[in-house]
Amino acid sequence: MPLTAYDLTGRSAFITGAAGGIGRACAVLLAAAGATAHCADLDEKGLLETRDLITEAGGAAHIHVIDVTDRSRVGAAVAAAGDLDILAAAAAGIMHTSSVLETSDEDLDRVLAVNFKGVLYACQEVARSMIARGGPGSLITMASGAVDSAGPGLLCYSAAKAAVVQLTKTLATELGPHAIRVNAVAPGWIRTPMTARHEADRQHRVEATMARLSPLGRVGEPEDVAHTVLHLASDASAFMTGQILRPNGGVAMPW
Repeated sequence: MPLTAYDLTGRSAFITGAAGGIGRACAVLLAAAGATAHCADLDEKGLLETRDLITEAGGAAHIHVIDVTDRSRVGAAVAAAGDLDILAAAAAGIMHTSSVLETSDEDLDRVLAVNFKGVLYACQEVARSMIARGGPGSLITMASGAVDSAGPGLLCYSAAKAAVVQLTKTLATELGPHAIRVNAVAPGWIRTPMTARHEADRQHRVEATMARLSPLGRVGEPEDVAHTVLHLASDASAFMTGQILRPNGGVAMPW
């Protein structure tokens, strides 16, 4: 496979969660590969910083300030972006910790709204746009290593990510006839603002523990995930759909 398979020149990508963390890394790398990056997030300041990183490197970027839990705002942003070739639905990062018996409706609804519905809305709106122009396209969702293991206190987060996996597989079967591929990325422990906020008072111990679990002896960086997203966005993965790729340092090795 020639390296040109990773060239996204002339293509357009819509990236949610692009104001920081994994979403920002995806936007920057997709733009570096030649795509026009449509960066979406609720954090306008972070979006402007992401745009500056892209444009200063010679890339093309536009920002869309949206709440991914608002279907109408997502639809309007996708329409404003025009013809799209790629979706990286990376705005999926609310983590809530409580036991199953202590989980409230409010807790569950809040996490599902961002971590599942936000991904669903982006996939629906971008897929409709891709179908209208006759395809092809690549939708990339953000699952989590949490789908491969159970952990106390992570019901809301794990359930939402499991739903993203099933959404990905179902969409792959429905959109294949339109030449639209749908795949998910399930990262392990990645050093992002979300993981920094999670149990911030003992972050060093958490990261050290996660690093010891990995055969590579480290936790991940947002760029590790972004390179997986680039692969799925590009022609290098032209025969991949309905798959779950796991940049997790070998912490989980499912069949």
